[in-house]
Amino acid sequence: MTQQLAIGVDLGGTTVKTGLINTEGKILAISKVPTRAEENPDAVIEQIKKSIREVLSHTNGSPVAGIGIGAPGLIQNPGGIVKSPPNLKGWDVVPLAEIISKEFHLPVEVDNDANVAAVAESKFGAGKEHPNFLFIIWGTGVGGGIIMNNHIYRGPTGGAGEVGHISINYEGLLCNCGTRGCVEAYVGQKYLSKRTIEKLKSHPESTIPQFAGGDESKIEPIHISQAAEAGDRLAREILVEAGTLLGVMIGGVMNTLDFRVTVIGGGVSAVGDFVYDAIKESVKKNVQKPLRDDIKILRAQLGNDAGIFGAAGMVL
Repeated sequence: MTQQLAIGVDLGGTTVKTGLINTEGKILAISKVPTRAEENPDAVIEQIKKSIREVLSHTNGSPVAGIGIGAPGLIQNPGGIVKSPPNLKGWDVVPLAEIISKEFHLPVEVDNDANVAAVAESKFGAGKEHPNFLFIIWGTGVGGGIIMNNHIYRGPTGGAGEVGHISINYEGLLCNCGTRGCVEAYVGQKYLSKRTIEKLKSHPESTIPQFAGGDESKIEPIHISQAAEAGDRLAREILVEAGTLLGVMIGGVMNTLDFRVTVIGGGVSAVGDFVYDAIKESVKKNVQKPLRDDIKILRAQLGNDAGIFGAAGMVL
């Protein structure tokens, strides 16, 4: 029986990564080309086309269901129109789905990178057995995607899932978005690094800097986690607090959507299991009693390939 294939494109600020994926979630071919983001949109689009052509040469006659593209920034759907993404020069309004569909005569879906990663975990990763879950990207900031009945929920304007901008303290820290108390302002990578550096002034005994090569300015959450796993009390305190605050937000979303499952990916998600324990305990304290027994906080499974898996998953 001929297998059906899909093409997934992960449009990053540095690299366009494209994969040819089958329905079982196996990567059959992969292409990586420079994005050329410093040039105009036409130059970047040519790189996308080049990358797609490279993987199309490996289909061996099997049908291709379509092309999915994960892109940064705001995506207008339906239509697959990319609007002013960060790190892509001159991309004010680009009808990317239409352009790529005309070139390859295939259906094309475009969505933002958080939604695409959520689809990846739904189709091929940690959320495969769960038709409804909240996906969180925990990295520089906090982003998210909502999977409902095995499909991504975008909302009327495509903005659903911006969970990082849920306020957990209306008089709290000022977020980059202009709102006070957003959870992103408390648990994002930059904040965790900054808070750690401040705390080290009164905790000179902490071993955290050792895990960053002795340079406090290079401290990242993974270094804090490594120190915590090695028994550093300050490191553990900082990350447990972050997990607790993240859990407050997750609990609110679960109360709203009647969800039991959250999948967490992104750079900061590599922290130790004790942080996930803190998240789960916090969620349990912040959801209604009927939800508490079934709470699941899962690690994302697809890592750096989530972009191409999710993009392909949108058209399979």
